[in-house]
Amino acid sequence: MKTIDELLAEGVAGKRVFVRADLNVPLDGTTITDDGRIRAVLPTVKALAEAGARVVVASHLGRPKGAPDPAFSLAPAAARLGELLGADVAFATDTVGDSATATVAGLTDGQVAVLENLRFNAGETSKDDAERGAFADRLAALADLYVGDGFGAVHRKHASVFDLPARLPHAAGYLIATEVGVLKKLTSDVKRPYVVVLGGAKVSDKLAVIDELLGKADRLLIGGGMAYTFLYAKGYEVGISLLQKDQVDVVKEYMKRAEENGVELVLPVDVLVSSDFPDLKTKAPADFETVDADKIPSTKEGLDIGPRTRELYASKIADAETVFWNGPLGVFEHPDYAGGTTAIAQALVDSDAYTVVGGGDSAAAVRTLGFDENAFGHISTGGGASLEYLEGKTLPGLAALED
Repeated sequence: MKTIDELLAEGVAGKRVFVRADLNVPLDGTTITDDGRIRAVLPTVKALAEAGARVVVASHLGRPKGAPDPAFSLAPAAARLGELLGADVAFATDTVGDSATATVAGLTDGQVAVLENLRFNAGETSKDDAERGAFADRLAALADLYVGDGFGAVHRKHASVFDLPARLPHAAGYLIATEVGVLKKLTSDVKRPYVVVLGGAKVSDKLAVIDELLGKADRLLIGGGMAYTFLYAKGYEVGISLLQKDQVDVVKEYMKRAEENGVELVLPVDVLVSSDFPDLKTKAPADFETVDADKIPSTKEGLDIGPRTRELYASKIADAETVFWNGPLGVFEHPDYAGGTTAIAQALVDSDAYTVVGGGDSAAAVRTLGFDENAFGHISTGGGASLEYLEGKTLPGLAALED
């Protein structure tokens, strides 16, 4: 795929460059609680602006229902982008309407504008090719060139990700080039031992990647809510812990395959349990106890891995050459259940391995828990996109950037 450096070498001064970014940041009202995704697109936006392009940044945020919703406005993200750039950033209050047209027309060389949330238009996410294409046509009218740099959305067949590049000369931005380069290190010529840590709520979200990794990883460390389906498959009672009974047979098969393939599949040996889910707003002290993984009381729910499991998992990471981590190990948003996730992050920091944090909640946890991002080999901006790449799937947004 063509790189942004090649595009810059050809000259972009005076040209309208549409940058599909991922500004899908978490918000508390209108306050951004983690600006990592905005900072991730800065190198691309800066390079284009400094080269004299008229930069039109577009993104989605959240899941509005194809119509304007103030709760999902990109206005806070546009303001933060301006702060980080140290320059005024214009903001269009629609995607392809009068405001977008006027805002883009008003740009001068080196200026930046942000369009309102693309998902305020139903055409962005439509499964109908014609409807999606019609929206892409209107977006294309706002630009001369296209740069794809929203890695967190490249697994979506959406108008601005998949259809728009076909309508404009296109290139990959710096973020996408970096993300793809990192993921190639996890899929070809991997340095071993290769350890994968998988957490998160549902095992069903990770089945495809587990299936792929059973032929590639040396160790799989399982935590989070998904661990209880594995423990149940071993014959343990898991109380009222998160459990997907419809996946138990699949999990049993994966455990069998892991043993046959010589893949070490490691499960929690102790867990923190409680009869009450923690209050994540006030973060009031939780009432919990630590029990062996095969002794979870019938009235209690597992909410984090226990101290012995943290030590076990850290020891399994210590000698690794490559580590990929996706998904928190517990309810890290509450301080009483953040210990497992903190322990994994610290184990990655302490390791000499090439470490990749696979986006989504894992990336948010690293920042929330106060870790230095530079202590990791790479922190991805796209959890779902990273997983689908590792599953071996063709990602529409990457395919669209190929010549």
